[in-house]
Order: sequence, then structure tokens, then C-alpha cells
Amino acid sequence: MNLEEIDQIIKTKLSEKRYFHSRCVMERCEEIAKQLNFDVEIAKKVGLAHDIAKEIPNEQKVEYAENCGIIVDEIEKENPTLLHAKIGEYIVINELGFTKEMGRAIRAHTTGIENMDLLAKILFIADRTSKERGFEDIDYINDLLKENIDKAVLYIFDKKIMLQIEKKAQMHPETITARNWLLKNGNL
Repeated sequence: MNLEEIDQIIKTKLSEKRYFHSRCVMERCEEIAKQLNFDVEIAKKVGLAHDIAKEIPNEQKVEYAENCGIIVDEIEKENPTLLHAKIGEYIVINELGFTKEMGRAIRAHTTGIENMDLLAKILFIADRTSKERGFEDIDYINDLLKENIDKAVLYIFDKKIMLQIEKKAQMHPETITARNWLLKNGNL
């Protein structure tokens, strides 16, 4: 499926605000992919489709996931918004014809996962640094990215973890596992 066809599908599944975010993430994926000599078309498709399941109502996400054979853990049952990444992986592979690598990147964009490949790291960073986000540390993340993609990913993991601590909220174990894997195996 080409980018224009994907765009039309995404446009029908998301609100105007979420669609704009997806377009911004797609543009950011393109920038990072060019910087890292990664396939730009694949990165753009993943960026555009990453939130395809975001606006499925939370009360339907658990049932949707279970009906698709997706394993839902206790934290996801309590916070079903997290499931949009796993459901998104399922949808893009089964409905849009994405590769498993592309689907895995979408699965990883929220919590991270162990052994993230380059595409997953590109999307993870793009989702956090797209132009409409307006976070104060985007320039810092971009500097880290120029130095080393793993340092940028680690920084984002650390920020996500600190935010959960500040909110006194549960933390998804995949984030901790992904961070630990990166510390042990990454290029830091």
C-alpha cells in the first residue's frame, strides 16, 4: 500500500488533532531516517500509521485486543490507552500489509520494547520530538540524536519513567525491560 492510500485510511480513523500529530510524526520520521540513511518511505509510513488505534474507545480496547489474540496484561487492563500500540501493530500488519518490522516499531512507540531496531528507535524519537509537541527538551534530544541514537532513546525512557514517578503512576514493565536492554546492549 502506498503512502497516499495509507494517509486516506488514517484520515478516516483519527480526529483532526490526532491526524495532524500523525502527519507531524511522519515528517519527523522522514527527517531522522534521512539523517541515519534509513529507508525514508518505510519510516514515513510507520510515522503516519503509528496511532491508527489511538482513538478506539478505551472501553473497547481490551475486548478488541483479546479478540485479535493480543495478550493484555494487568497494567493494560487498568490503562487501556497503552493498548493502542499493540492493536496498531495488529492493524497495520493485517489490514495495511506492513512488515513485521514495521508493526513492531508501532508496538514499541509507547512503552518501548526489548531489542528495539533502528526503525523502532526512529519512531520512538519522532513521536516524542514532532514539531507540534512543543516540549522544552526537543533541541537537547536532537543534539543527543546527532551524537548517538541510543543516547536519545535512553533519555526519552528516563523522562517517561520520571514522569510516571512524579505522577505516582504505574509503570509498564516493558519500559523498564527496554531501558535495561539498551543499557546492556546499546551503543552508549
